[in-house]
Amino acid sequence: MTKSPRIALIHALKHSIAPIEAAFAKVWPEARLMNLLDDSLSSDLARDGKLNDAMTERFLALGHYAAATGADAILFTCSAFGSCIEAVARAHAPMPVLKPNEAMIERAMTMGRRIGLLSTFPPTLASMPPEFPASVQIVPKLAEGVLAALDRGDRATHDRLIVEAARDLRDCDVVALAQFSIAATAPLVAEATGRPVVTTPDSAVEKLMKLLAARA
Repeated sequence: MTKSPRIALIHALKHSIAPIEAAFAKVWPEARLMNLLDDSLSSDLARDGKLNDAMTERFLALGHYAAATGADAILFTCSAFGSCIEAVARAHAPMPVLKPNEAMIERAMTMGRRIGLLSTFPPTLASMPPEFPASVQIVPKLAEGVLAALDRGDRATHDRLIVEAARDLRDCDVVALAQFSIAATAPLVAEATGRPVVTTPDSAVEKLMKLLAARA
């Protein structure tokens, strides 16, 4: 393994790209990044309401493409596609293939048993809670209208809606931010809740570093 591994980042929302690139720049600037975006994945899932075989095939195709370019690892950045990402991981083992949230879940587990899960994308609140062990209590919270605000470039409304939703999670031990696109609001959520906050990008980058170092 060279010092500059090639990491394929696969996105279902364009808003995920900047947060994960910022996390790499901060935590692991040596990594060489490749971005693949198919923003129809999220709209098609929202339309269908559930993951299906056709969606899994699309993820396998993206995974094969990324691997064929010489990627040393693949990180998916949209949190509503767990079973599809698991299929890619099986297809490319032992290459590290990470769900966006698995590293954050591991970190949150060390911080408490009552975990607030704040999401802006309704399918995430269906797919993500089962990824936590049964020993913890998940308190799901949807921040409505946030993605629409982001789409129109209204960062002030985006942040305000996140903070308002987060206040319902003040009785949790830790708050987990489910989307890469809301990671930057972590300080606001911490202030609004008085609780520690974990985000997906930083956790994922740190886990990838450890996995690739172990394989070197």
